[in-house]
Amino acid sequence: MSQDTDKKQKSEIERLVDLDKMGLKGAALEIVASESERAALAKRFGFLGLPALSARVTVDRRPGGQVVVEGRLRGKIVQACVLSLEPVGQELDDAFRLVFAESVSDERDPESGEAVLSAQADAPEPLAGNMLDVGEIVAEQLSLTADPYPRRPGIKLEDVLPKLRTAGRRGPPEQRRHPFAGLAALRDKPRRGR
Repeated sequence: MSQDTDKKQKSEIERLVDLDKMGLKGAALEIVASESERAALAKRFGFLGLPALSARVTVDRRPGGQVVVEGRLRGKIVQACVLSLEPVGQELDDAFRLVFAESVSDERDPESGEAVLSAQADAPEPLAGNMLDVGEIVAEQLSLTADPYPRRPGIKLEDVLPKLRTAGRRGPPEQRRHPFAGLAALRDKPRRGR
């Protein structure tokens, strides 16, 4: 997650914290997304709706140049059921904690020279510049908290698929047509003009 706001598009729910001007006690933010911000976030993440979104977030500077962002996200999203495409609501209530550092070592594969992910689960994320977009952090947590496969309660795959014929059906089995049968017929047809 890059926090350099000059190089990327503005977040739908931008809430900037200037780390250089932050006091010794850190910063506390109460974020309540406006109707237009919720609509933009719903569009970005493919939700049918985002009726509510709020977060309480604290930003603290720690010794060693680390910045810790902790918060609790609350809200409600409406998504399409993966089986029936009907609207499915989900209540959100999720705590999160992220650690950023100004100098994060970039591990590279010795053979390819490509960056590799750190094996440390709590490895800090890179911090670019002195501005931290806490709103974008909340937006990303929203996408992580949302159910990736929302399903209407009680619905089964069999409810939405056409009834498949069972193996014990009566009558001769259907002949499967080979996908290239039409081409074979053309190949065997006599050609004109030769």
